[in-house]
Order: sequence, then C-alpha cells, then structure tokens
Amino acid sequence: MGKHRERKHTEKKQGGAAFDEYYEKLFGARWSALKNALLKEPSHVKLQIENSKPYFLDAASVFAAYQLPLDNAPSILDMCAAPGGKSLVIASRMEDEATIVCNERSMLRRQRLVQTCRESLPERIFSRVKITASDGAVLCKMQDVCYSRILLDAPCSSERHILNDEKYLNLWTEARIKTLSMEQWALLSSAYRLLEESGLLVYSTCALTSFENDEVIRRLLKKFSDANIVYDIKNVAEDERLCSMLDKQIHLRPERTEFGFHILPDNNDGAGPIWFSIVKKCGF
Repeated sequence: MGKHRERKHTEKKQGGAAFDEYYEKLFGARWSALKNALLKEPSHVKLQIENSKPYFLDAASVFAAYQLPLDNAPSILDMCAAPGGKSLVIASRMEDEATIVCNERSMLRRQRLVQTCRESLPERIFSRVKITASDGAVLCKMQDVCYSRILLDAPCSSERHILNDEKYLNLWTEARIKTLSMEQWALLSSAYRLLEESGLLVYSTCALTSFENDEVIRRLLKKFSDANIVYDIKNVAEDERLCSMLDKQIHLRPERTEFGFHILPDNNDGAGPIWFSIVKKCGF
C-alpha cells in the first residue's frame, strides 16, 4: 500500500498540473500573468549587420549579449553558441582585430550555428569567427588557451518552450531543474577557469528559477574567491552602432535579483525570459 501511494504521489508531480503548482508557488499571484505572457509569441527584433541576411531574435537576448563588455577584448568565447543570435550580437560589436570562438557540442545545432554565422555576418567579421565542437564542461581540461571575455548562455529549463509544447509539458518534473543546474555548474566552472585575470564573463539562461540562476552563481562565488559580480548594466538604446543594426529600439526593465537581473515577458512587452549575471575575475 505504501509503495502504491508513493507511486501515485510521484505521478502527481509530473506534467502540466505539477508545472503550474511549482511555478505558482515560486511567483505567487504573478504567475497567471507571467504564464499568459509565456504562452504568447516573444518580442522579436530584426538584427541586420551591414548587407548580410537579417536574423530575428528575442529583444531580451540582444540585451543580455550586449552586457558583455568588448573594449580591449582580443579573444572571446561563446561557450554554448547555437543557434547563434547572441554570437551575432557579440561578433558585430567586437574590435577589428578581435576573434571569437563559437562552440557547440551538438552536431545538428552546430550546423545551424555555422549557417547563421555564414549568412548573417559580413566576410570581414566571419573570417574572425572560429566554430568548434567541444563539450564546454570539459573544455578547460582540453586546452591552455584563456579568453578575455566569455558568454555562457547555458542550456536550461526553457519554461517558455515547455509551456508551448504539450509533449514536453507532460514529461516535466521538478527533478529536471536539479539535473540542469548540475550541468550549468559544470559549464560555468569550466568557463571561469578559461577566463583570463581581469576578464569578464556573462552567464545567462532563459530559466525562471533561482536554482538555475542565482544559486549557480552563488556556487561560483563560494568556489572561487577572485570572482566578483558586476551590477552596472548598459542600456542598448545608448549604443548608436548596435541600434543602427536593429529594426526597432529596445527598452526593457530588468529586475534585480541577488546576483543578476531577470527580464520577464509580463513586464517587458513579451521579451524574455532571460536571466543574466556579469562576473569579473579579479586577481590579488
């Protein structure tokens, strides 16, 4: 009887009802409006770099990628780069002599990444893009190269996609969040080891929970004493060069969390969700 009850209890914690229960506890009365916003189409902007093929991406993704400072940054890594939208934002802004490594371990996603970069970057920029196929979590063990700037847009729960796909919603369990947070920590700790002294890293996800966001950064701060959080964020609208590549202005309202910022679609005309944190490696 006990095993039967335990099995029934486990079954109740899977699927759409369990998903709603979990996030309603997390967001309270706000969940209804946030869920409705997640079920709608995200707020896309068109990015066109010179005369290359336009690329459409979430306005919040542009905002998060823009937070990676690129001044005096000769070497850049986008650790989990596919499908490539954030790579385009960074590549379009990097200095003339800078290079970017766009890494993606999935073959299918990497093929899309290659196509995106080839079609949506002018040759003078694409020639300074290197696309690799490593597992980011062990990348720090495979090479001695360090980078002055790193973007880690980590695989995450991606609740917006789950809500809009009945198959994945029916399979959802709370345990998935724990599994993903472990993968995110492996990627982040590897990325941090690849960061040069005084280098900067942006960690981002499209997840809603602190377990995949603030708590992953908390673990980084506990592990590495030279890791520091940067809370100064930049306004995309103040960058004339980037704005000239976009079909509309981006005015978003990021919400401050313990170690970063959350852009949620119910408060940003459909943009997001994106959470990001800016980390600096400070030597002693």
